[in-house]
Amino acid sequence: MPIYLFSLPCPSIMAILKRCTFKGASLLEERGLVVLKFFIHWFRANSVILINTSSLVGATAITSGLGFIYWWVAARWFPPEAIGIASASISAVTLLGNMSMLGLGTLLITELPRNSRQSGSMISTALLVVGALGVLVGCVFALIASHISTGFQPLGAEPIDTLTFAAGVGFSAITLVLDQALIGLLKGGLQFWRNAFFAVLKLAALLVVNWWPSNQPGMKIYATWMVSSGISLGLIAANVVLRRNWRSKSYRPRWYLLHKLGLAAIQHHMLNLTLLAPTQLLPVLVTFMLSARMNAWFYVAWMIACVIFIFPGALTTVLHATNAAQQTTLARKARLTIGISLLVALLANLVLQIGTQQILGIFGKAYANEAAWCLRLLILAAFPLTVKNHYISICRIQDRIMTAMIAMIPGGLLELGAAALGAHAYGLLGLSLGWIIAICIEAIFMFPTVYKVIRSVQPTMIQTQIEWATIQPVDVWQLDTRPLPTINMQESLWLAETLPIPAVQSGYSKETRQPSSFY
Repeated sequence: MPIYLFSLPCPSIMAILKRCTFKGASLLEERGLVVLKFFIHWFRANSVILINTSSLVGATAITSGLGFIYWWVAARWFPPEAIGIASASISAVTLLGNMSMLGLGTLLITELPRNSRQSGSMISTALLVVGALGVLVGCVFALIASHISTGFQPLGAEPIDTLTFAAGVGFSAITLVLDQALIGLLKGGLQFWRNAFFAVLKLAALLVVNWWPSNQPGMKIYATWMVSSGISLGLIAANVVLRRNWRSKSYRPRWYLLHKLGLAAIQHHMLNLTLLAPTQLLPVLVTFMLSARMNAWFYVAWMIACVIFIFPGALTTVLHATNAAQQTTLARKARLTIGISLLVALLANLVLQIGTQQILGIFGKAYANEAAWCLRLLILAAFPLTVKNHYISICRIQDRIMTAMIAMIPGGLLELGAAALGAHAYGLLGLSLGWIIAICIEAIFMFPTVYKVIRSVQPTMIQTQIEWATIQPVDVWQLDTRPLPTINMQESLWLAETLPIPAVQSGYSKETRQPSSFY
């Protein structure tokens, strides 16, 4: 072929090269279109999971990014004592808000898809309960802590400060439950925009913070957090009220729902606290067994690792919401979320295992030298945590909360015990190694349940229709269970030859009887 080309005149060579180039480009374009169509079809088939997961991850990203700027600006305008009081108050509010949720957030993720007609009443009832409990818990904490600890004395300095702190706890509990309820309704976009408005308003409120009626600088900073949280809730309320189909009756609280779902809510609450305790106690364990200086190194590495852990947590939360009422698609969607989680974990490990020194170096040379191997070990936990998070989500979907709790209690004790043993033997590196070994042991025991789900056979279409008709007999079409009339073979052939076949319903062209294209 090259000899033949060289023997041709120049115009002929150029024509052949152009023709070859055009054919090659056409082939590449065709292959590219095939790949593009495949990804478009894949995205459309899994858009609910992908969009709502992206909203959870995006909300965390924007609140974290703007939160960093928020504290940077506050540190420039206020003394360190005020920053310390404000940060400690917000940490206490986050803890008290989680305790005041009473498990209603994850309960709503389970129950809203199953009771879509009562979704408004269920959400309003839950928000009123956790908000009132949060305000009460906040008042009690502020009055007790201000007399016990000198660091929390500003909480009880004036009535306005106590009420501000209590309102913040109430708003925190409401926002936590509301965000999970929006995911249960698969309205991740609203959840994202609420968090985005909150982060922006909080930063803007620093410009007018001196107008707040308090003599405590730390409580003024905290007030920006509380007020912004309340305004973001108001935006969601306005979005609901201004809809065309707004009916106040649909959102009226129904207190009998608490009696009906009270036991399930308590089970969810106990499971949530069991899952939260080990991760919250690890920094305390480092400080207690090693030193506050080492805890600073560990906490930075832990926060970076938690950014990676967000992805499997968000994916399994959406998996819980999409399959709470329809478990027939659980196997397919679980395979999708596991695949994405493992892919994210692999990419994150490839980046962080190599760039650990550079990332930690942003915080200082000491962090890069002392916490590098700690971070390398912690991010490996993204793989077993994928199994653990899916196990918990599957148990919630299948209403096996007690089973999950029985597994999590010894698992949490194993995490803390292994971390303490490792810290005693090899310091900070040993603590990280002990914790990840405990997570791997938990994942080994949980893997059979997850594997059984993802390997289950997909049900037929008629089984899916029957299940949906059983769950929602009014909203879903009624299945006709009457027996079909019996006809002989000659009648069947006569019908096939004479009756026209609709193109849309059967997928065949009326004129040619050939399969018609749906694209």
